Amino acid sequence: MAVDILSHSGREKKIHILTLDEVLATDVYERIHLDPRMKRYRLAKPHNTEIDDTVAEIDEMARDTTTSKLLILDVRADTLPLLQKAYNKIVGYNRRDLNRLCYSVLIGDGPANLLQAGKSVDCFVPFLAVHRVDYSPAVFFFDPLLHYEYDELPYTGINDKFVIPTKLPRRLIPYFKGTSDMTTAAVRHFFRAPDQSREVKAKRLQILIKLYKKRISKQFPNDEKEHLKSWLTKEGIQLATEKLNLYPLFFEDWVYDLMEKPAPPKAVTQ
Repeated sequence: MAVDILSHSGREKKIHILTLDEVLATDVYERIHLDPRMKRYRLAKPHNTEIDDTVAEIDEMARDTTTSKLLILDVRADTLPLLQKAYNKIVGYNRRDLNRLCYSVLIGDGPANLLQAGKSVDCFVPFLAVHRVDYSPAVFFFDPLLHYEYDELPYTGINDKFVIPTKLPRRLIPYFKGTSDMTTAAVRHFFRAPDQSREVKAKRLQILIKLYKKRISKQFPNDEKEHLKSWLTKEGIQLATEKLNLYPLFFEDWVYDLMEKPAPPKAVTQ
């Protein structure tokens, strides 16, 4: 019987959270850890806070990802170049097992031309196709809090360190005026509601869904309303051969379902 050394069957109930953004890492970590269904899952995320150190740490985690059943990767355009080397190693180690023994979940921004006037939601199709080739994701979550216009990003010179924005994208500020301040950390914490009851969490989720619905309708006024409405569901919106979900709507449900998928029967080769 031949043994495929590129496959890693000893996967654990373990999740790797891979991002340079400490605020996003905390949001993902707490959403999973605080869900009663997933208390026993092991979670691995970077511990460093400096960008250069975190890049190195994620690179060092590449081999260990072969022990996880789920890889959650932040693929926003601004930090992706810094992580591309590490991500290439991670995908290389796990490629044979993706969508069989392990799964990848992507969280990212949208295509560069997303905010141009007159755009349809179909502008995501070629963007998603590229990520499918690179990462074979089980699901792609578009996170509106990660998508900035070019002139909103902090200026960095050749010798400057990359800085992750802390303020909300300006187009979203009118929608989140009820939160304590206009930082992504405050908005994520408010809607995650880690110290609140299930009833409060559910109420805030409905608030977020309504806010997203308003923003989607304004951004894509020429798209069919019923089609756009599916973007707010667990199944996501169907775009040609691709599907697109909206972070953090039903994120925990997706993580749980993927983690509980049974492994396929072992193939026996002569």
